[in-house]
Amino acid sequence: MRITSSFRIAFRALRRNKMRSILTSLGIIMGVAAVITISGIGNGAKSQVEAQIASLGQNVILIFSGSFTAGGARTGWGGAGTLKVEDAEAIKREIPMVVGVSPEVRTTAQVVSPMNNWSTQVLGESEDYFTIRQWPFEKGDSFTPQDVRAAAKVAVIGKTVEKLLFGEEDAIGQIIRVKGLPFTVVGVLAPKGMSLMGQDQDDVVIVPYTSAMKRLTGATTLRTINVQIDNMDNLEAAQSQITALLRQRHSIRPGAEDDFTVRNQQEIAEAASSTSRVLTILVGAIASVSLVVGGIGIMNIMLVSVTERTREIGIRMAVGAHGSDILMQFLIESVTLSCMGGLIGIALGIGCAKVISAVYGWPTLISLSSILTAFLFSAAVGVFFGFYPARKAAALDPIEALRYE
Repeated sequence: MRITSSFRIAFRALRRNKMRSILTSLGIIMGVAAVITISGIGNGAKSQVEAQIASLGQNVILIFSGSFTAGGARTGWGGAGTLKVEDAEAIKREIPMVVGVSPEVRTTAQVVSPMNNWSTQVLGESEDYFTIRQWPFEKGDSFTPQDVRAAAKVAVIGKTVEKLLFGEEDAIGQIIRVKGLPFTVVGVLAPKGMSLMGQDQDDVVIVPYTSAMKRLTGATTLRTINVQIDNMDNLEAAQSQITALLRQRHSIRPGAEDDFTVRNQQEIAEAASSTSRVLTILVGAIASVSLVVGGIGIMNIMLVSVTERTREIGIRMAVGAHGSDILMQFLIESVTLSCMGGLIGIALGIGCAKVISAVYGWPTLISLSSILTAFLFSAAVGVFFGFYPARKAAALDPIEALRYE
């Protein structure tokens, strides 16, 4: 019964000063709204990174050429032609856990169709590439192992390239010219969307890597080797075996630095999400300051309320109220202020996240855990910062309180 009476008295006291109650909750409102908004943006970015990493395929290891120091300068990934076709063939032949390998050559070229032309990325890959990337075909099919061996002039194009070069016409069987050479379109890939680097994955032409090396670039080395492993549990073991094999093939002495870089999906995902995670934590920490400031505001107002209601407190004690009743009443007022601010802040934060997503196109994902955490934190702020004023009110001497004017 005492709890019910305390709630009723607390709500009546807050209603008497509606504007002051709202302004007191403002710090909590803004802090919770900021936390919810930042959490939504961070979770959305994380889910997008995970989706884009998944678009690389399942159980994928990427091997990049370069990343070694020469003359005091680090060349970085793809900066030196240290990988060869023979390396890819050795990996497929000697690592038992490998189920697919695609040597990769990259170039940019003006691609011309009978209707239009477009500058796009041209990839040289093996027939395993589409299985490794788990990239289905919308039309047609992949080039064959025979096409790769013969360096055939065949091509698979992305959805963006098809739309720009052929409009509404069917691209299968059509001829496109890449650096002046005619290639027959044998397949059109299903749309994949944006990559981790913000590039359109569908803006691509894929040809056999032998065709790219012999006919388009004249390259004798590879930029990347894409490798698929049979099982996720074997990723680390396969990565170690690939590293050991390539060090042996490249005659790298013990203790010397690798002239290649091997990365698996988990490492790529960690690198891609680390920056956004740090920024989310930083901005979230700054937003949390608003909650602390809001809590200080609640403490300040509750101290003022204790002073204003000293005589009321004395009367309640004189008619039988205990110190614990007074403590409970003021704690309830404090927690009510912070929880009310928390609820309004949650609604405002969800609204802001949706507006940001609609205006800027950023993905947002509001999780139930972030909502519960924000609400519980706002309640905890009310308890923490309301306890001192509540204890001060409960410690008042009834006689002195009745004399207070």
